Amino acid sequence: MRADDVDPGGLDAGFSSTKKQILVSLKREGRISLTDLAAELNVSKMAVLKHMGALEAKGLVERSFEARARGRPRVCFSLSKDASPLFPEAYTHMTLCALSFIEEKLGRPAVVQLLKQRTQAVYAANEGRFADRGFGDKVRALVGLREEGGYMAEPARIGASSAEILEHNCPILAIAERYGEACEVEVDLFQKLLRADVEASHRVVAGDPVCRFLIRRRREFRA
Repeated sequence: MRADDVDPGGLDAGFSSTKKQILVSLKREGRISLTDLAAELNVSKMAVLKHMGALEAKGLVERSFEARARGRPRVCFSLSKDASPLFPEAYTHMTLCALSFIEEKLGRPAVVQLLKQRTQAVYAANEGRFADRGFGDKVRALVGLREEGGYMAEPARIGASSAEILEHNCPILAIAERYGEACEVEVDLFQKLLRADVEASHRVVAGDPVCRFLIRRRREFRA
């Protein structure tokens, strides 16, 4: 399938509500069985297979089989690489061209400085959303901010002194593949907004299915 075969409107155009749900579920889960997907959507397996057939024909979904101790192999589905353009990519091509131009003319340090300036602008625009809030509320505010940015973020766990955030989509993946500093400045942004220590334990750019952030409340901010 060619990239121009994918609807440029992404998930907002060309798909029924059920197909959109399927694509989002596959993006979040990575790989899911036919049985589990039917249960999640509250529809029959046959209905799911019909939708899957259409998505497979477009080259957006791949089918695999999982062996079991008894009975037939379990049918599972996952997104293909051709499905990536359906999810937010944050003007990746244009941004890469601009960063490449800056690197060529001024060197890589100038690119890093630009990335830092961008995150500083994001911090300045959003720090008010995190002011005078408890640890858990700050984590939830960060999830909301990242959701707005197309990262498909969710809180995996929020405790009294630690939390985990998962991001199922990376709109800047192509940028991060070329400029790993983009990931570093994101972590720094999280730490400033949350006033907490943040570690990226899993990264999509490193081949992991999700980006996973471990957040630890700093001692001086504990109640």
